[in-house]
Amino acid sequence: MVQTVADVMTPAPTAVDVSDSVQAAAQTMATQDVGALVVQTESKIVGIVTDRDLVVRGLAEGLGLDATVGQVASEQLVTVGPGDPVQTAVEVMRDAAVRRVPVMDGDVLVGIVAIGDLAVTRDPASALADISEAEPNR
Repeated sequence: MVQTVADVMTPAPTAVDVSDSVQAAAQTMATQDVGALVVQTESKIVGIVTDRDLVVRGLAEGLGLDATVGQVASEQLVTVGPGDPVQTAVEVMRDAAVRRVPVMDGDVLVGIVAIGDLAVTRDPASALADISEAEPNR
């Protein structure tokens, strides 16, 4: 049986609005212990913002904490469906050179799949799988 994206994704990821501040996004990431948030405008998914985006595209470029998520979010959006084979997610990530992909059921955000999720599933003995399953080092 072919494993699907729904089998490995994290369900119900948090979405933030493009107009939310960088500081609010960072606080949400810290509170939820996540490194990426899905970005939306009204109810349309338009991108992803990562902790790295906040630092490299925001703080390092001199943007303040009041800058908007839309100013620092990744603009190239690729998605997969929950019924897609896991191999499709691997190929989408590879082709787009991204580490996280929103999972959409039509126009509805249902999950997010990360490279770590795929490592745990496809190569559980790998260093990436070990890191992905480890407790956070707070």
